[in-house]
Amino acid sequence: MHKMLPRAFTVFAWLVSLGVLAIVAGVVGFLVARGGGTLGPKLLFGDAPPLDVVLGRQPAFHGLWPAVAGTLALVAGASLIAIPLGVASGIHLAEYGQGRGSRAYSFAVDVLAGVPSIIMGLFGFGLILFLRRTLLPDAKTCLLLAMGCLALLVLPYLVRTTETALRSLPESVRLAGPSLGLTRWQSIWHIRLPAASRGILSGVILAVGRAAEDTAVILLTGVVATAGLPARLTDKFQALPFTIYTLAAEHRNPAELDLAFGAALLLLGLTATLFLLASWLHRNLERRLGTRI
Repeated sequence: MHKMLPRAFTVFAWLVSLGVLAIVAGVVGFLVARGGGTLGPKLLFGDAPPLDVVLGRQPAFHGLWPAVAGTLALVAGASLIAIPLGVASGIHLAEYGQGRGSRAYSFAVDVLAGVPSIIMGLFGFGLILFLRRTLLPDAKTCLLLAMGCLALLVLPYLVRTTETALRSLPESVRLAGPSLGLTRWQSIWHIRLPAASRGILSGVILAVGRAAEDTAVILLTGVVATAGLPARLTDKFQALPFTIYTLAAEHRNPAELDLAFGAALLLLGLTATLFLLASWLHRNLERRLGTRI
C-alpha cells in the first residue's frame, strides 16, 4: 500500500496542475471571445491621434489610455514606496530581530497582511478627513494617497518573503561572511542578499501583481471614471480595475459591456507584461549577483 502512495500523489498533482491550466485557459478564452473584437488602437485612444493622447495634448474620448497610464503610475508609485520598506523590514526581522520589540513588529506585519483591501481604502479616506480637520484643509483623495495605501497593502508580502528567503539560507552561506572577516552588514549586503535574491524578487513580483489588480483601495482614495491623465500626484486618476467595474456595472448596451471585456483583456495583458518584465529583471539580477558570490 505504501508503494502506491507516491504514485497516487504524483497523479493527483498532475491532475491539479492540469485543472489549473484548464481554468486559466477557460477564463482567457472567454475574455478573448467577448472582448477580442474590441482590441486595437481605438480601444486605447478612441478616435484621437495616439501620439496626441499619449503626450496629453488631446483627451481620449471612449479610449482606455488614461486608465492604462493611471494603472502604471499606481504600480510604479506603490512599488517605489513598498519595496525599499518591505525589504529593509524583512532584513531587520531575519538578521537583527530579537526580543519583544521584534516579536511585536512581526505580529503587526501579520495583522497588516490580514487587513482587507476595502479597510485599507477606508483608512486612506479617513486619513484625508483627519487632515482636512487638522493640518491641511485642502487635502483630498488623489493618486499619491492611492499609491501609499496600495504600498501598505502589499508591504507584508515583501516583508515576509524577504525574511523567509534570508532565514532559509544554509548555514554555510551564513558563516561565509564572518569567516572572511566581514562585518554583519557587509555579510548581509555582499553574501546573504545575493544568495536570497530569488526569494526576495519573487515577493516583489507578487507585490507588483497585487498592486495592479486591486479595486477596493483605489475606489475610496481618488479614482474617477473620467479623470483623464493625472498631471500631478495630487490629481484624481483613472485605473483599469475601476474602469472594468464601472463599465460592467453601468453598461447601457452590449457594446459597452464588450468594452469592459476588452478592458479586462488589457488589464490581464498589462499584468502579464509586468510579471514578464519582473521575471526578466529577476534572471538578469540573479545572474549578475551570482557572479559576485
